[in-house]
Amino acid sequence: MNLVWKLLRHHISIPQLLGFFFANLVGMLIVLLGYQFYRDVLPVFTADDSFMKSDFMIVSKRISASTTFSGRDNGFTNADIDELSHQPFVKKLGTFTRAEYRLDAQLGVGGKSLVSTELFLESVPDGFIDVPLTDWDYQPGSREVPVILPRSYVNMYNFGFAQTRSLPKISEGVMGMIDLRIHVRGNGHEDDYKGRVIGFSSRLNSILVPQAFMQWSNETYAPDEHSAPTRLLMEVVNPADENIGKFLERKGYDMEDDRLNAEKTTRFLRLLVTIVMIIGLVIAVLSFYILMLSIYLLVQKNASKLESLMLLGYTPGRVARPYQLLTAGLNAAVLILALAGVWLLRARYMRLITAFYPQLPDGKIWPAFVLGLLLFALVTLLNVLIIRRKMLRIWHRKE
Repeated sequence: MNLVWKLLRHHISIPQLLGFFFANLVGMLIVLLGYQFYRDVLPVFTADDSFMKSDFMIVSKRISASTTFSGRDNGFTNADIDELSHQPFVKKLGTFTRAEYRLDAQLGVGGKSLVSTELFLESVPDGFIDVPLTDWDYQPGSREVPVILPRSYVNMYNFGFAQTRSLPKISEGVMGMIDLRIHVRGNGHEDDYKGRVIGFSSRLNSILVPQAFMQWSNETYAPDEHSAPTRLLMEVVNPADENIGKFLERKGYDMEDDRLNAEKTTRFLRLLVTIVMIIGLVIAVLSFYILMLSIYLLVQKNASKLESLMLLGYTPGRVARPYQLLTAGLNAAVLILALAGVWLLRARYMRLITAFYPQLPDGKIWPAFVLGLLLFALVTLLNVLIIRRKMLRIWHRKE
């Protein structure tokens, strides 16, 4: 073993090994960082609402210029609802019920009032809400109302008020910081309610309240107002069914669902990361070629001496072991430095991402770690097999 190490050190080419090392490090870093970034950012585009199932779709009537200037109502009639509910792709259909009275809402965080404006409430049947009914329960007359806020409200606070006023950012884990006060007036009544936030929605632009509260409050504050629903919520059998789009287009309906845009963005992100990872793999393959070329040159320079060692009783495996350990050590050093680079760069970009998306779950670095180990094992195994094959050729040649 010592003799082989002496031969190896005597003819080793430092520039060639350094070229392999840095090229492989760049390639490995690109591959691992691209994969880790994809895993970290993917929840931004694929995360479902905390209350609404993925196969629920929101339908509304298309608003055109003629509809706007003619003053026609864009609400759904009973005939429209009955027709849609009997379509084969619809599993369940519900209507949005809106508040018929006037109300003001005051939003605060941590005891500090931030904005007060006139808003509107909506509700859907409880069967469409994917949260425990104990959290979504309302008893008529109670002054505390469970609500689901649009995520746009949270983003507006995080990107505007929080940054300019040095306030804490809101995520789904700290919903108790949100202070929502609702002032209702109508039918000679004027009351205040406290909104208890239980979740956020990226698919709605209004505050959602339980159906029980909506029915009771409409009867109390606006008993004579009855508006046709302007939006429907349907659960479909297969969201990818092309008949859904054909029917909605024929009827002049729009599907208020950003999941299609999110899917397009996810595909683009996946394509972009794939291209980056391919570039990294190409660099890694080229570095692998440089290493094997260096090993071949070392073996070729020492071919006659290696034959002599084998004639003295050294086996091909024993002669090949120093070369194999050299490549495995270089690969291990590349893996460790690449993972360290991913850890440092991830810490920087995750600070930026969480600043825009505080609700993003804390990811782990294990995807890059697992992928790095797999690549290390694959490359090292190939190095070992190729070097052993070269030594066997020398062994057979001496025979």
